[in-house]
Amino acid sequence: MRVLVVEDNRELALSVKKGLEQENISVDLAYDGELGEEKAFVTPYDGILLDLNLPKKDGLAVLQSLRDSAVESPVIIITARDEIEERAKGLDFGADDYLVKPFELLELKARLRAVIRRYHGRALPQIAIGALIVDPVCRKVSYQKKEILLKPKEFDILLCIAQRHPAVVSSEEISEHVYDEDFDPFSSVLRVHLARLKKKLAEGAEKEVLKTIRAKGYQLCD
Repeated sequence: MRVLVVEDNRELALSVKKGLEQENISVDLAYDGELGEEKAFVTPYDGILLDLNLPKKDGLAVLQSLRDSAVESPVIIITARDEIEERAKGLDFGADDYLVKPFELLELKARLRAVIRRYHGRALPQIAIGALIVDPVCRKVSYQKKEILLKPKEFDILLCIAQRHPAVVSSEEISEHVYDEDFDPFSSVLRVHLARLKKKLAEGAEKEVLKTIRAKGYQLCD
């Protein structure tokens, strides 16, 4: 999961980033509306946390611009307690949820998972693909109820592919959603993680679970 936090309070933004990264969520930061809008146009984030009172361009204007340009990333508005009218406008402009300051990180993570789940058209947290079960909340994977142990990035890659099943997911799309903006797309890191993931899934299921589609990407088998 890769998230953009658009918040001019640097202490709060860094605190949110630290908390989400402890859950293996990649986080990019923007401290003003113009930069946040630019990053949201360039990268297909899994979720955007958007403050309303931002320098250079306010949050409602950013949100309206994104939706007018068909940017569909789920957006959670971060508001002060007395900004009820702005909060309502944000929902009308296309926000998926809102969170009132001060908030607990536990609630933020739960709301993020919920809006992302709805964005991918799922009602339940767990993703079932045949006998393969991927649980984003517990960060566990099993095949025919037998747990398959994965390292954090291996799980993130699997979740990215599972959320888009039955589509073929390209390496570029995986790297955009699993790594932050400091990731070097020309490194071999993703290939190594994918090779280890494929091996662990095949060993746990005693069959090929993750296929490589030549020149296209990766796809999970039912």
